[in-house]
This record gives sequence, C-alpha cells and structure tokens, in this order.
Amino acid sequence: MYRRSRAEMPARLEEVRHAEEEGIELVLLTSPVEIVGDDRGWVSGLRCQRMELGEPDASGRRRPTVVPGSDHVLRVQTVIEAIGQRPNPVIQSTTPDLATGPSGVVTVDDAQATSRPGVFAGGDLSRGGATVILAMRDGRTAARAIDAYLAARRGPS
Repeated sequence: MYRRSRAEMPARLEEVRHAEEEGIELVLLTSPVEIVGDDRGWVSGLRCQRMELGEPDASGRRRPTVVPGSDHVLRVQTVIEAIGQRPNPVIQSTTPDLATGPSGVVTVDDAQATSRPGVFAGGDLSRGGATVILAMRDGRTAARAIDAYLAARRGPS
C-alpha cells in the first residue's frame, strides 16, 4: 500500500517489477489509518483513505491529500508494517534472548531461524537496509523452515 502513485515511488523500477512478478499486489493512492480488530483481538481489517496528488512537496514529489469521504476497510488477516529500513529497537527489548548483531539486526541462520526456538526473522530485521526482493526471499525461506519446525513438533502423522 502506498499513498502516492507509481511515478512517485522511491523504489527502483526493477524492485517494483520484481515484487509484482512475485505476486505482490500494489494498492496505490491509498493510506492506512487504523488496524481493525475483531472481538477476540485478531486483525480483521485495515481502515484506509484514498488519496489524490496535489502540488509537489520539498522532495519534488506530488503531495498526497485525502479524498474526502473515501474511508473504507480493506479486509485482511495480517498486517506487516514495512516502513523504513532499520530494525525497530523495541524488538530487542521485548524479546529476551534474541541474539542481535551490529546495528541491532537480529541474527539468523540459513533457514532464517533466530536464537529463540520457533522465532524466525528476515528482511530489514535481519539484514538492515535491504531490497524488497531479498526480504521476499527471506520470507519464503522462513515459511519453509516454519513448516518444517511445526511438522517436527507435531510428530509423525
């Protein structure tokens, strides 16, 4: 989800194209404003506003402005905040025994497993600033490892 159009994206064209080839759907000219939960506390939606482009801002890109009356809820089950390219320092302080390396990145093995059993990490959290493509690769690697981890915990079927 991006509050501007494709033309204003700070990502390289190649990164955007690769993301779309990996099945990532871009929702443009839309800004999230609230994560919506159900009565059990699980994520059920993302309240959003449609945007339109106004005059250029200090960066030279056209400034997004809210389209009045455009609030809507996008039904989702998971929200992944992907803002910035540094690990959130809160993770280390709220997750004891999580090994970290330089600049606060979380240490992972080849399967994206961290020092905490059953906890996996990737993308900027384990690499620092990296490309979306590498983050997607990390996610796929971690998904396979998580599946194997859970299967081993369940035991033979």
